[in-house]
Amino acid sequence: MARSSYLFTSESVSEGHPDKVCDRISDEVVDAFLREMPEARVACETLATTNKVVIAGETRGPKTITHDYIAHLARLAIKDIGYEQDGFHWDTASIDVHLHAQSADIAQGVDAEGAGDQGIMFGYACDETPELMPAPIFFAHRILKTLAEARKSGESKVLGPDAKSQVTVRYEDGKPIGVTQIVLSTQHLDEHLTSHDVRAIVEPYIRQSLPENWIEPTCVWHVNPTGKFLIGGPDGDAGLTGRKIIVDTYGGAAPHGGGAFSGKDPTKVDRSAAYAARYLAKNVVAAGLAARCTIQLSYAIGVAKPLSIYVDTHGTGRVEEAKLEAVLMDAMDLSPRGIRTKLNLDRPIYARTAAYGHFGRPSEADGGFSWEALDLADSLKRAF
Repeated sequence: MARSSYLFTSESVSEGHPDKVCDRISDEVVDAFLREMPEARVACETLATTNKVVIAGETRGPKTITHDYIAHLARLAIKDIGYEQDGFHWDTASIDVHLHAQSADIAQGVDAEGAGDQGIMFGYACDETPELMPAPIFFAHRILKTLAEARKSGESKVLGPDAKSQVTVRYEDGKPIGVTQIVLSTQHLDEHLTSHDVRAIVEPYIRQSLPENWIEPTCVWHVNPTGKFLIGGPDGDAGLTGRKIIVDTYGGAAPHGGGAFSGKDPTKVDRSAAYAARYLAKNVVAAGLAARCTIQLSYAIGVAKPLSIYVDTHGTGRVEEAKLEAVLMDAMDLSPRGIRTKLNLDRPIYARTAAYGHFGRPSEADGGFSWEALDLADSLKRAF
């Protein structure tokens, strides 16, 4: 039987975190290829350290996407994030590009409409927030996004790009009701600031990011608990693409298949099938068929149809899970091609996903975050 009263914690990291810098650059490469050729193939990894960026991987696409152009895109991404410090500067960092042709052995399976790899993918939704996301990760993201907006607008000029947040939420009767612990570590540009000074700067933004009255009177705050945080980003800690997969998804509230999203074009089911699983789970909850829903999909390389679909409504379902699995298989073509067509994924919409989570974001007019749409909910209701 599921616990009804407990504490649960999730963390997020800002767009200036070293790993997120790498995710952003890798997804800029994906977007560049898809912008020129919707059927392009990209598997791109980025490493960043002190004044050094290395971009490597496999691609298939137009020759107009040169190594020099990719290095230029990386510089623009670093500039947009906000790095102009001695140890990591968008204009002076060395950028090496080592992209080569996609393996013909992998390409043959994808060209035949099969999956680009084997693997398992999970999607999740719950009724804890209007966005149907777990509350701890949703608000951990919101805190950092609010601080980034204040930094970039010039409203708070002393904050640096690198930051991490952590939120502990109290649940009673299975519902989130308040925050008991808040952790924020943020880079700052004034060496004279103390942890107390930084808290005075960030606390108003944190409070506006959380629901009213959610910060409990006994809430414990940890703001820059180690003291000064001057050296940030890849100058302070090396970054790699794909190391923040729990931040990218559900903050630990749901399983993760293990595959990262960033740097991969949508023929890779690590990305596209995880988006499809979220889309289905969200529509199940939106249709009122469950308060919580986890969906697992599995694939084999070169095989178009998923090997299995598994639905768990965690004791909150209003319909039989086995029947729900059958209805979902009929409701959407879950082949790699079917997913890309249904969610319109063959477009340059991925750089924006690289920070603040791939889920719980509004669908956008150009097709961004299409997997957050609720257009399937009514038909799911009718099926039952």
